Amino acid sequence: MRSGFQGFPPEAIPFFRGLARHNDREWFLPRKPVFEQRVKQPMRELVEALNGAMKSFAPEYSTDPDKAIYRIYRDTRFSKDKTPYKTHVAASFHRRGTGPHKYGGYYLQVSHKEVTVGGGVYMPEPPVLLEIRRHIAKHHAEFRKILAARPLRQLLGEVQGEQLSRVPKGFCSTDPAADLLRFKSFFLYTELPPDLATTPKLFTEVLRRFRVMKPFLDFLTAPQRKAPARLPDVW
Repeated sequence: MRSGFQGFPPEAIPFFRGLARHNDREWFLPRKPVFEQRVKQPMRELVEALNGAMKSFAPEYSTDPDKAIYRIYRDTRFSKDKTPYKTHVAASFHRRGTGPHKYGGYYLQVSHKEVTVGGGVYMPEPPVLLEIRRHIAKHHAEFRKILAARPLRQLLGEVQGEQLSRVPKGFCSTDPAADLLRFKSFFLYTELPPDLATTPKLFTEVLRRFRVMKPFLDFLTAPQRKAPARLPDVW
């Protein structure tokens, strides 16, 4: 599918390279207009283009650019690294009406080092993780078939995520899905050359990966989508 998005302007990559070397307010503030015009605005245009394309296969993940694009300011309250700015621009596409820790979604990141494309369910809340594990235990053959699909493996590789050292409580160590049940997060991602960001092919390559990830996301979100709505408490 073609798009009017022509890629990030040439200034975007040097901007991040400079920010990585001079990650402080003195360097950033005079260059904030460059960020707004040459980085954030093109990312907004890319998000809008992807939203339009996803209408044909994943309309439920269409996301308002203002909500999809992450702030460049880092939260340093609990980090030893006190540098104030992220050295990339990123956006996420979550199922409409939900947050990242319930339904997961798609992810895109651009920096001077690489273009990252991925998706899945990252660090879900315990009840959600339990639902996913139960679903995998019942339908592990279906999940393995999705993960083994050639387009998915070629474009995104194998499923990633932090794992437990043993099968979680409540599941048997001899379960045929034991290796999959140990995962605490389930996501796919790949890193592409940074030069891709300044070409029209960026849209095409991101969209290809979003498309092949759809069955993966559908499987992981099936338990939540099928769950009955909770009745309100009676007072």
